[in-house]
Amino acid sequence: MNSFFRQEVDAAVDALLLQQVILYPTDTVWGLGCDAEVPKAVEQLYKIKGRPEGKPSIVLVADLKMLARYVSEVPEALEAALAAQTRPTTYIIPAAHHLAPQLIGPDGTVGLRIPQDEFCHKVVRRLGHGLVSTSANVSGEPTPATYVAVDPRIIRQADYVVSWRQNDVTTVAPSRVVRFTPDGQLEVVRD
Repeated sequence: MNSFFRQEVDAAVDALLLQQVILYPTDTVWGLGCDAEVPKAVEQLYKIKGRPEGKPSIVLVADLKMLARYVSEVPEALEAALAAQTRPTTYIIPAAHHLAPQLIGPDGTVGLRIPQDEFCHKVVRRLGHGLVSTSANVSGEPTPATYVAVDPRIIRQADYVVSWRQNDVTTVAPSRVVRFTPDGQLEVVRD
């Protein structure tokens, strides 16, 4: 791991531990993030984004153990689904807890994703908590796939802007979103 990468991980985690909002490259698009367990930080993130209340955001977790911290019961089929996934996938899981209330849907669900991207994974692992992952755009405006597409208003309002991958031009679509039906099947919410 090179020193620039390590410095960026450390700086992002330091900002998150101070309950700040970061602008960072996710495993999909550029995102705004904060500690998913800190309501004040989530409130600030939603203010920057102009996100309406009652519209939850995705939470990145490091592994199944961290995922299990945020739901009462891990769906039986989740491990097999994770092993079979071929692209970033967010799983909507019921009975969410230990999260800022803004991140829990009106039906008690939360969207959780285990990122394969090394930067995101290291940040989440070091933080030790879920990391909010919502696109770095003002609500209703286009999702920025690259740093240069991020609205300058968002950049100015973030407490810390990650420098890692700012020059990348490779684009990845937002994550696929699926939910488990009561009988354990996967239902696609966003493809």
